Amino acid sequence: MNDGFEYRPGLDLAPAPAVRLGGFLLLVLVGLNLRPFLTALGPVLQQVQVDARLDNTTAAALTTLPFLLMGGLALAGPRLSRSFGEQTALLGALMLLVLGAAGRLLIDTGTGLLMTALVAGTGIAAVQALMPGIAKRWFGERVGPAMGLYSAALVGGGALGALVSPAFSELAGDWRPGLAIWALPALIAWLLWLWLAPKTNAETSAPVSLRHFMRLRRAWLLALFFGLANSGYSSLVAWLPSFYQGLGIRAQATGQLLAWMAMFQAAGALLMPLLLRGSRDLRIPLYAVMLLQVAGFAGFALAPLAVPAAWIAVAGFGLGGCFSLCLTLCLDHLQDARKAGSLAAFMQGVGFAITALGPWAVGTLLDRGGDFAIAWWFHAGLAVLLMLSARHFDPAGYARALKTP
Repeated sequence: MNDGFEYRPGLDLAPAPAVRLGGFLLLVLVGLNLRPFLTALGPVLQQVQVDARLDNTTAAALTTLPFLLMGGLALAGPRLSRSFGEQTALLGALMLLVLGAAGRLLIDTGTGLLMTALVAGTGIAAVQALMPGIAKRWFGERVGPAMGLYSAALVGGGALGALVSPAFSELAGDWRPGLAIWALPALIAWLLWLWLAPKTNAETSAPVSLRHFMRLRRAWLLALFFGLANSGYSSLVAWLPSFYQGLGIRAQATGQLLAWMAMFQAAGALLMPLLLRGSRDLRIPLYAVMLLQVAGFAGFALAPLAVPAAWIAVAGFGLGGCFSLCLTLCLDHLQDARKAGSLAAFMQGVGFAITALGPWAVGTLLDRGGDFAIAWWFHAGLAVLLMLSARHFDPAGYARALKTP
């Protein structure tokens, strides 16, 4: 039985003119706000650990928790949209991000930090659960470039977090203002969403239960691929600054390295979908971005101080390109916007739960006497396995892959 998940190339193909400008602008504004909360912490993490008396495993939880929430709430995205309405759910999520970031101005304990991670992480997770379906509905067949722009803005915001927070913390003489400052752009995005969000027709297709996708091997393959590919990103966001600080580089400079990585992530996220020129076959681009990840992680393990900017650029471009390609790959499987959004929610829900394990695994490894080189080789090995598995994503088989017995 097909269960209605056929590919029907005639639906939702072109964005309405009213959607284009406002929609693209909001994709950028929202995307820019989804990573500074995560990347701002790494460059000042050693100072935070001293002040809040955190071990490596607990410190890793500050990054792991938001990624776990991204997984859990991604699965709840379609239900949030149906229960509260798309606009209300997204505005509420952005306000949680505002409150979580602002709360870091007042806290000085590990428990307080974890609570702010819970609040802001919930907001980030809900936004990420809702945005792919919104983008599919707004942009139709142009969803590839749209998701590339959104992904580029997302990782570009990560660059801002890594650059601005350590500099602002140094200026203020305290890490708390440097982390809390990201409440302001999130509040601006909240206000502009109220003003600029395109008014489009509501979805008329039937709601899709995420339990349906649990019976589909392709849905699990997409989720595993997405989660394992992004675990390298979560590990680098949490530990790359500490890694290079341990090699003698000062905190603000390691923040610049993280920002350098995010800049190349943004370039990869934006350019890879554009280079496809309408092609739905993403296998060769996926091979390329995974090979770049292998090269970057191998460089970290073998010669981290030889050409650090090169290793970071190569890994960053591979990670950013992979993120946007994964989103495009998922949305291309189904033409109907609501069904594609539900598949994306399943992919992100399971995937981000896997991604969250990256920082925690590295922190646990360090607490047990391991070193960073082992972690970097592990991520290089994962990239090789993912490169081999990408051969399954032949677009001619999309419809067949989504059929259930």
